[in-house]
Amino acid sequence: MTTAFAVIRDNTPASAIPRGAAVAMGNFDGVHRGHRAVIGACLEMARSRGKPAFAVTFEPHPRAFFNPQNPEFWLADINGKLRLLAGTGLDGVILLGFDAKRAATPADAFIHDELVGRLGVSGIAVGYNFHFGKGRVGSPSLLASELPKLGIEVDVQPHVDVGDLPVSSSAIRVALSEGRIQDATAMLTAPWFVTGEVIHGDKRGRELGYPTANLRLSPTCGLKHGIYAVRVEVGGRRIDGVANFGRRPTFDNGAPLLEVFLFDFKGDLYGQTLDVAFIDFIRPEAKFDSIAALITQMDDDTIRARAALAAAPDAFPKLGKIG
Repeated sequence: MTTAFAVIRDNTPASAIPRGAAVAMGNFDGVHRGHRAVIGACLEMARSRGKPAFAVTFEPHPRAFFNPQNPEFWLADINGKLRLLAGTGLDGVILLGFDAKRAATPADAFIHDELVGRLGVSGIAVGYNFHFGKGRVGSPSLLASELPKLGIEVDVQPHVDVGDLPVSSSAIRVALSEGRIQDATAMLTAPWFVTGEVIHGDKRGRELGYPTANLRLSPTCGLKHGIYAVRVEVGGRRIDGVANFGRRPTFDNGAPLLEVFLFDFKGDLYGQTLDVAFIDFIRPEAKFDSIAALITQMDDDTIRARAALAAAPDAFPKLGKIG
């Protein structure tokens, strides 16, 4: 019997926090290949000691706290991040609220009061460029100089590249904004995904022979407008499809909407929650002179999407369940 993925918060009683855990600390936006190297080092530490392994992360992201006037394109919301972390083999996550008090906490106080005192960690893994504490004074070198004196192991993971692609959350955002889905997948280790509830649309897709499940994504979503081969999970079932993300310039040029046409599917999805994984980019969004020209292009998009999906039959992010 497996233990549920635990979420420890600031208000979790001390008696519910396992002492001696190894932790991977970071912001983990997207849980990409570099993050997974840190998590892998944490898991190795934990297994060598017979202790649990946890991620330590912050909500909101510190940049969101310091710059609320400039909302960013995050690769995952908090629920998506937790599900991705739950799929890595970790036993749980320690989710620390990032507010004015935590922003003002000196790095040495965070180490001694939080990591050592409250959490009682036995080992910690971080990335080479992770900083924490007031003024971002806390660093991997500070951890490496202070924690071993207390018998706590420190592992600092170097930068990770995929071919000539330096892996970072920022680089993945750029790739998605340019429609470079395969590059994003390579940096993430699995397809990028979004989660949303199916809403009512104008039913135009049904009139065109392509009924769609419509999802309203975050206004900050920076994904390139265009047509994508997608794989959808709903109710434990995976279904291939083709999707348009954009403003529908042939019709109304309205607010961005994700419209997903599921292959060989019949049913009512309104109100249901879908996980949509982006497998490949088909083409940019375009305006057509006639409905006939649009339908001809949609037919071609479907053929190309089916081919892309057939070439990646198992592609989907590994998502765990949150306890």
